[in-house]
Amino acid sequence: MAGSSATHDTDRSSAAWIDSRLVSVILGSLGVLLAATLLQVSFGAYPLTLGEAWRTVFDPQVVFHLGVWRAFLLGGDIPDWLTTRQLIVWNIRLPRILVGILVGSNLAISGAIFQIVTRNELASPYILGISDGAGLVVLLTLTAFSGLMPWLPVLAAAGGAGAFLIVYVIAWKNGTSPVRLVLAGVIVGTVFGSVQRALFFFIDDLGIAMAAQTWLSGSLLGTDWEQVRIALPFTILALVLALAVTRQLDILLLGEKTAKSLGMSVERVRFLVAGIAILATAAAIAVAGLVSFVGLIVPHMVRNIVGGDTKRLLVGCLFVGPALLVGADVGARLALNPVQLPVGIITGLLGGPYFLYLMRKQEHIGEI
Repeated sequence: MAGSSATHDTDRSSAAWIDSRLVSVILGSLGVLLAATLLQVSFGAYPLTLGEAWRTVFDPQVVFHLGVWRAFLLGGDIPDWLTTRQLIVWNIRLPRILVGILVGSNLAISGAIFQIVTRNELASPYILGISDGAGLVVLLTLTAFSGLMPWLPVLAAAGGAGAFLIVYVIAWKNGTSPVRLVLAGVIVGTVFGSVQRALFFFIDDLGIAMAAQTWLSGSLLGTDWEQVRIALPFTILALVLALAVTRQLDILLLGEKTAKSLGMSVERVRFLVAGIAILATAAAIAVAGLVSFVGLIVPHMVRNIVGGDTKRLLVGCLFVGPALLVGADVGARLALNPVQLPVGIITGLLGGPYFLYLMRKQEHIGEI
């Protein structure tokens, strides 16, 4: 009887982090994501009604066929029994949505982790220079070392890690502070961004130059199952690791002195956890380029709704990030139809006013 009561208490405490606010965030995000998916699937040179889009996306003949998933996820031959509509939806339009989901979740989660690690709500992969470091390596790979394309996420992670180390070294002076980290990130990001722009003067092929420019703006245009296959394993790994260190992240939020008094090796944990965020950022940049503001504003939005508990924050970001990015990509595709804007432009247009609103609303912004 006592054992049964203890088990019941354990189960109840393990689910205590799930509350009505988090459930509302999840359901709302799924609703936005579903609506954006149907819109994205419906429009194009081969138009579909919303009903046709719904039936094709959730067609059990495709959804529950292992051969189809094997072809998409492992790169095998696509079954020849698929209809034209099924091919257009499943082989052309849905991969773009799936890439958006992976990129949105990666950027949102990495932004949340960087804000916790630095205890600075201004931190994000973009502002800390990680995006520019990873981006520089990816741009070099695209323009000069195309043979290394299969290793793109790993190379991007190395570039992001190198940028983060440089930021940390610059910001270090008997420790770091939120303001010093942000300023160091701006410096590193500016230098790496300048090097990226300088590379364009050495690109002779106009097609490569245009593709690189689109990539620097952050775009899902032309993404397919190959990009899904590149990003998916790194996304799963980063997510599992992030959820595994929520306790350490909660302790870091208490402050460096408190964390040390609890026996934590702060600097070691900080670097290891930052490595998870760098991996997530690299997976996003490798397939979609430099999509701005998602890693900055999504953690703010989620934190304002569900509070500062790390597990709630990460799970909320896992759903809000994809909803925001896929929704923005629908806007990027339809705003000036038939011209398609890079999704990074839309997230910038959304993120800038939101961040300005946040600055005007809060009297103190910076350190968490």
